[in-house]
Amino acid sequence: MTEPTHFPATEDRTRATEDGTHPDTIDWNRFWTDADEAEADDASPASRHVIDALPDFFEARGRPDAFADVGCGPGVVAFEMAERYSDATVVGYDAAEPVLEDNRERAADRGLDNLAFERTVLPAFPDREFDAVFLYFTLCYVADIESALQHMYDAVAPGGHLVFNYANRHAQAYWQTMAEDPDEYLGAESQFDADRFEERFRLLLDGENLLSYERIHDALGTWPQSVWSVADRPDKRWAWRHFPLVFVPK
Repeated sequence: MTEPTHFPATEDRTRATEDGTHPDTIDWNRFWTDADEAEADDASPASRHVIDALPDFFEARGRPDAFADVGCGPGVVAFEMAERYSDATVVGYDAAEPVLEDNRERAADRGLDNLAFERTVLPAFPDREFDAVFLYFTLCYVADIESALQHMYDAVAPGGHLVFNYANRHAQAYWQTMAEDPDEYLGAESQFDADRFEERFRLLLDGENLLSYERIHDALGTWPQSVWSVADRPDKRWAWRHFPLVFVPK
């Protein structure tokens, strides 16, 4: 897998921002320009882990009239939500313009007038309101994680939900194990390039953006709850202990 280029936090921050990527993470513009179908699928874990759980969640908690998919990549969740809830407004957000442009063309081809794609770079987030703000496997690339959470929670309408997963200390420990023994864990079948694994997940490995229920509560003033308390957990096994999927009601 061809990995995107990383811009260290102390180097070329202006270029990183202008290129459409957060200065503390990787060059997603380059990634989505070069990605083939397999690489795009690898960068869309929500399509395998949670896309079937969201309808169960909204059945239990109330369907959204306005839905945001943050760090949407190729928009798997955004397209599914727009097609399932045709009377809802759905917006997919990403930092990389190449994938957003491709998504816009596909939405137009499908006649999805309720679906739009816009650029944003966390921790900043647009000043607008949604019934549900969703992001999956996105926060691990954001350094100022508490500010990102606060800005997205500000965009949640009263009665709505912020739904996301996050890396905790168990994820850090396991990711460190993989980084220390790439031959064992990051071989040919891995979705990650062993040579760039540490570069890509520097923030997670260094523990700079780990979360816990307590830290989320301190940031938002409300306790998170497990999505699996109201929706059926998928049969496909994944690292839910390492990357909990939670919601924070407004």
